[in-house]
Amino acid sequence: MSLTRGLVAGAAGTVALNLTTYGDMLLNGRGSSDVPVQVADRFVDRAGIRLGDEAATSNREQAAGALLGYVTGLGVGAAYGLLLRRRGALPDWVAGPLLGAAAMAASDLPATALGVTDPAAWDRTSWVSDIVPHLVYGFTTASVYQALRRTEAS
Repeated sequence: MSLTRGLVAGAAGTVALNLTTYGDMLLNGRGSSDVPVQVADRFVDRAGIRLGDEAATSNREQAAGALLGYVTGLGVGAAYGLLLRRRGALPDWVAGPLLGAAAMAASDLPATALGVTDPAAWDRTSWVSDIVPHLVYGFTTASVYQALRRTEAS
């Protein structure tokens, strides 16, 4: 049951992250990041997979980049659920930032390792655009997990 709660909480957190990101893009007129597409491209290249002709490859890389985000959000939520199987959930004010940092690391570290981005070169706006949605993810995931635990206990 902890795994299921974690997956559901991670899904809710992922939706919250996407809403925050797209809201920021709408408010600030900012374009979408090409980092997920580039990460997918590097993974595919290193795996030696051919995705079709040029148009199909571009479309598939965009889809793969988006799917990697969902895998990250669901995976962090699932891991949280599994880690808490043996102990009670952490308070939201502790779990939220930890889950946000875990999701941010799970997306930024591979991108950095693959040479797609360099966080050391990011400006303040770039950091805020990355940190805020991940904190929203973390607090949403933690809150939904707690709500599901309370619902199950009653």
